[in-house]
Amino acid sequence: MSDVKFELKPVEKKPRRYRTGSKYDPILDAFIEGKDSLVEVSIADRDASYLRMQLGKRIVAKGLEGVKVSTVNNICYLEKE
Repeated sequence: MSDVKFELKPVEKKPRRYRTGSKYDPILDAFIEGKDSLVEVSIADRDASYLRMQLGKRIVAKGLEGVKVSTVNNICYLEKE
């Protein structure tokens, strides 16, 4: 039997993994930097309702006040309030 060196350390709890970003962040960043106050957003192979939900989550996560996402007639819109 071979000897294996190891060390055990007691811990209180496991660290939480944090996401560093999202693939939808560049959309929001481009919108904030842009001059338009209302834009239509579309992504190939993504439904407008799904896109609204994902962008809405990122708006909350990033704490973007004054940015609103909505859908009308299966078209997703970003709006600066």
